[in-house]
Amino acid sequence: MRWKNRRQSTNIEDRRAAGRNSRISFPGFPRGRSSGRGMPRGKAALGGGSIVTILVIMGLVWALGGNPLSVLTSTGTNIGTTTTQGTRGLDPNAGDGTTDEFLATVLADTEQVWADLFAQSGRTYRPTTLVLFRGQTSSGCGFASAAIGPFYCPADEKIYIDLDFYDELARRLNAPGDFAQAYVLAHEVGHHVQHLLGTTDRVHTAKGRVPEAEYNNLSVRLELQADFFAGVWAHHAQERWNILEPGDVEEAMNAAAAVGDDRLQTRSQGYAVPDSFTHGSSAQRVRWFRKGFESGDLNLGDTFSSGDL
Repeated sequence: MRWKNRRQSTNIEDRRAAGRNSRISFPGFPRGRSSGRGMPRGKAALGGGSIVTILVIMGLVWALGGNPLSVLTSTGTNIGTTTTQGTRGLDPNAGDGTTDEFLATVLADTEQVWADLFAQSGRTYRPTTLVLFRGQTSSGCGFASAAIGPFYCPADEKIYIDLDFYDELARRLNAPGDFAQAYVLAHEVGHHVQHLLGTTDRVHTAKGRVPEAEYNNLSVRLELQADFFAGVWAHHAQERWNILEPGDVEEAMNAAAAVGDDRLQTRSQGYAVPDSFTHGSSAQRVRWFRKGFESGDLNLGDTFSSGDL
């Protein structure tokens, strides 16, 4: 992807340096015994289970497309978090080579593209903030760790990414490349767009009011629309800045396929359960990203009315 020598967003909260000295306080668990991936070793009295077990379950819930934070609620676990303040903009003392600057550029591109698209419909786009962290941090939606993966929190309108996730995306999920990374960020920005449009609230209010399978279907449609929005961003960014190099689109589609529910479930348990999908199959995720990229037309992204996902 061509990205150098262009504007970088300042809507970034860099917590990587602060994370070295901050702690997440687990009741009954001694501090300072965590691995480099934010996975404490040992046991704690958390609803009768070990903290390792709970974090492993959280990681599996995320991998299967669910909300990892729901594990804490269902187990009655209380986690006291130290509010972590980060540097506004990129912290030069916590840099990761060019990855952080690359993401700052992609974020700036999304800000411009979505500001233009919102203006066309008489709306004003309110940018999201990207939080970069290492290992663990706090969010408006609760505890955030590397095991949870990138996510958007509507409560504070921020995107949370542990940059180590991109290493996992390349190595464990076989989806390398800078445009694969751009797709992940653009997908989360897509969730921010859904929040601003009120779509997220409409879906989430259905939880508990409709059968679980029906709610899962709504969740899939929400996620596929975020994939579509990621494609729309790529379409308009290409038109405006000629960002794409050979193989970039394929990198994004490979990343979309890598995080499909069917592939993740088969990888973790040996088989897929379609009724439990919450993000969509690999084929669906690729299809909706491609549709957004090829059309650039927001009017074609109504996944909730589509009879063929």
